[in-house]
Amino acid sequence: MKPLSSLFLPLCLFLSLFFHGPKGQNLIQNTCKSCSKDDPNIKYDFCTSSLQAAPASQCAVLRGLGMISIRLIRYNVTDTRCHVKILLKDKKLDPYVKSCLSDCLELYSDAIPSIKLAMKSYNSKKYYDANIQISSVMDAATTCEDGFKDKDGVVSPLTKLNENTFQLSAMALSLMNLIKNNNTNG
Repeated sequence: MKPLSSLFLPLCLFLSLFFHGPKGQNLIQNTCKSCSKDDPNIKYDFCTSSLQAAPASQCAVLRGLGMISIRLIRYNVTDTRCHVKILLKDKKLDPYVKSCLSDCLELYSDAIPSIKLAMKSYNSKKYYDANIQISSVMDAATTCEDGFKDKDGVVSPLTKLNENTFQLSAMALSLMNLIKNNNTNG
């Protein structure tokens, strides 16, 4: 016979999903609806799928979703930097593309400490500072992508990753605005 304690954890998980699941889904959906309505850079489907895929998002409050969105930026920036390093190993790269990728590597390398600092600022409720730091990450993605457009016929191999970084950053900024407005209204 199983001890009663072995049934406790599964029961708690079931109850937390039962009681928090729809609430978390509604918060994510309502938040993404608001963010995508207020900012043309945020697509509702991207916002909901990004936040829903993140661990603990179903149980998060608005402020928790803000931190989750910043973590998503960090993961994306780190992954993009890694992808750039892999692309740069290709010996057959066009010199112009290689130069652009080197610039992107530097931009994304600089973005990592910026997003880490944004997490600290956010945790300390220094939203103005976090806003500046996240905006710099957003600028890095745009600058990286724009570098490939300077020469006709060159296609960026990072378009999707840059778009994701940009949109995740826009989400985090929009969430911080919601949080600030909720704090001043509530």
